[in-house]
Amino acid sequence: FSLLEDSGYLARLAIMANRPFKVMGLNGKAVLPMVLGLGCDTMATLTTRILETRKERIQVTLLLALGVPCSAQVGVLLGMVAILSGSGVIAWLSIVLLTLFAVGWLAAKLLPGQSSDFILELPPVRQPRLKAIVVKTVARVEWYLKEVLSLFIAGPALLFVLDKLGLLAWLEQLLAPLVVGLLGLPVETAAVFLIGFLRRDFGAAGLFGLARQGLLTGNQMVVSLVVITLFIPCIANVLMITREHGKRTALGVAAFVFPFAFLVGGLLNWLLQLLGIEF
Repeated sequence: FSLLEDSGYLARLAIMANRPFKVMGLNGKAVLPMVLGLGCDTMATLTTRILETRKERIQVTLLLALGVPCSAQVGVLLGMVAILSGSGVIAWLSIVLLTLFAVGWLAAKLLPGQSSDFILELPPVRQPRLKAIVVKTVARVEWYLKEVLSLFIAGPALLFVLDKLGLLAWLEQLLAPLVVGLLGLPVETAAVFLIGFLRRDFGAAGLFGLARQGLLTGNQMVVSLVVITLFIPCIANVLMITREHGKRTALGVAAFVFPFAFLVGGLLNWLLQLLGIEF
């Protein structure tokens, strides 16, 4: 990202993305945290500070939590894509992108406040200097570790406590009817989605394991991929949203994203059965 920034490309990417992002009531600057979210959604939530208005910052934070997979999850998802048919991959990507734009458009209508004008200085295209890249990268890694390392420790710690208290098994039994009845998935995926509540990349890894064992059909893989992609990335991301925007906003984002992910998955499962589509 430092290479892209120092070469002058990121500013041009923001300009190219300005028109499609206007559909969601945002401007081209919003593409920068969205692209950074492909590395780490928690870090990208921090970079929403570059947006001028609170409305835009909350809107992009919501979209990051909803449908931008982090690098850890992307690696596992690509493993599942290798197993899935081409039409299934297209369906998964199309549904996620359509959902992002639909939620972004609706959020722009419902969230109070105004959007900012798009004013961005366009730097010249140039060859990045190696020394500047190294210094910038080291400084940002140090900043990143100071900001979010404690948050990443919190997720596995919470998972450990829930497991020792026996609450994971109880929550899995509670979630199983919803996973089987609404999503049409095997009961084993209840544990996967439960872990996905705490760390989405762990959930994706569980789905990959089930797919390799042949426990998921093509349709079930598409449905499960859509649901796990639309989860909040991890508990660290929730804590970062709380730090940046307050408890009410974090609670509102979580209360919307989790049920909405299951709703989209349930509708997709119903449509595939209704239309008799097989991937």
